[in-house]
Amino acid sequence: MHVVTASDQPSHPLLAGDSRSRLERWLAAEAGASRVTVSEDGRLGGGAISLNLAVTLEVEGGPFAGSHACVLRAEGGGRISASIGKLREFAVLRVAFEAGVMAPEPLIACDDPAILGRDFYIMRRAEGLGAGHAVTRTEAAQPELARALGRQLGLLHRVGPETPGLERLAEAPDCPAQATLSQFRQWFGELARRDPVIAWGLRWMEINAPAPGAVVLCHRDYRTGNYLVKDGALTAILDWEFAGFSDPMEDLGWFCARSWRFRRPDREAGGIADREDFYAGYEETSGRRIDPVRVAYWETAAYLRWAAVAVEQGNRHSSGAEPSLELALTGRMLPEIEMDLLRHLRAIGRTASGAVEKVA
Repeated sequence: MHVVTASDQPSHPLLAGDSRSRLERWLAAEAGASRVTVSEDGRLGGGAISLNLAVTLEVEGGPFAGSHACVLRAEGGGRISASIGKLREFAVLRVAFEAGVMAPEPLIACDDPAILGRDFYIMRRAEGLGAGHAVTRTEAAQPELARALGRQLGLLHRVGPETPGLERLAEAPDCPAQATLSQFRQWFGELARRDPVIAWGLRWMEINAPAPGAVVLCHRDYRTGNYLVKDGALTAILDWEFAGFSDPMEDLGWFCARSWRFRRPDREAGGIADREDFYAGYEETSGRRIDPVRVAYWETAAYLRWAAVAVEQGNRHSSGAEPSLELALTGRMLPEIEMDLLRHLRAIGRTASGAVEKVA
């Protein structure tokens, strides 16, 4: 994801007509510049929810004079329930960047519909390969990459609900497991009652819900496909549009879910290495120990969350609201996601201890 591709195509509709001129005038005023010129470098790959355009800003005069390779990230044709919107996403990105996380530097955000007709923000462009199938195609495991990703997640999880700049996010839940379960039931609607795998997964989550613990800022889409790698090294963590407060083990469960292993389902840490490598990096920076049973619970939640997203994405297409082959294909992934959920519950039933073993 997010590999820049050269394009000889006409301007993207977002910057067509007078839109580009309005954007340039607005940027010049905000940057204290005499002039800003925006040129397109191509649309970035991926992004079924957000629109990502590679742009170069030529700034004349003022404190930011110079050439800046950036990404203009805007609301797409439609939002799904888990999305927090571009202004909240920008706030999260800024807090994460200031906390030392390898997030692209956020530069400016806009909620004036008179500029581009939708909310957007601009961040610095990072280099690297992001497509999950490409990142996981190496013959050798990538333990150092997994450790680096663990360290970055640990830094993020040092950010709590009291951190300035996050006031616009939804309030931190007292019990993330119960809040998530309630959210899932709302997202699935009638499907939660008539689909036996979904119904079983939700019931499993209800019975095995862990007691409330630490609540931190979570990425909530921390996975292979949402980070960039260059020459084997991590360069950026992307796609913060689902971020929110939750149990820190939620992000670890999501990262390790089979859904994001791509070419290497045998490498449980994002298709790149063993869990132990990812876990070790996380413990170096987070200040907390991994709870495997709790991670197993949140990996169950990961399959259900991904199933809910797939259903909603498919509905965006089939309803006619946003016809898209990508959305249609995502909607058709539900059986595969459910099979991964069943595999996971069977596996932890054989290996886990305590409440997980008794129910599974």
